[in-house]
Amino acid sequence: MSTIDVNNLLSQMRQMTAQVRAPEATSGLAPIGAPLAGAPADFSAVLRQSISAVGRNQLEAGRLAASFERGDPGANLGRTMIAVQKADLSLRTVVAVQSKLVDAYKEIMNMPV
Repeated sequence: MSTIDVNNLLSQMRQMTAQVRAPEATSGLAPIGAPLAGAPADFSAVLRQSISAVGRNQLEAGRLAASFERGDPGANLGRTMIAVQKADLSLRTVVAVQSKLVDAYKEIMNMPV
């Protein structure tokens, strides 16, 4: 992995961290991992946002790849490759989360009552 990719990844992680912490500061929610004193977090909303972000990543990667394949003057191979890798990584992450959720559901269903 080149240093450009690492720097890009780090900046994206910092942006995501800032997005997660910004609502906490305004709403008074506890940091991630801390015990919640108030209402529980809306897991379905977070999951829905994550899935829509994966979809946006896939669309952006497809748009950039098609632009590069057509030979558009503003097409950039580096940006296209980063978008494709980002879309691939986000899809793999969602599949891994889905697998863990299914495993957790199966484990709960197999617990004796």
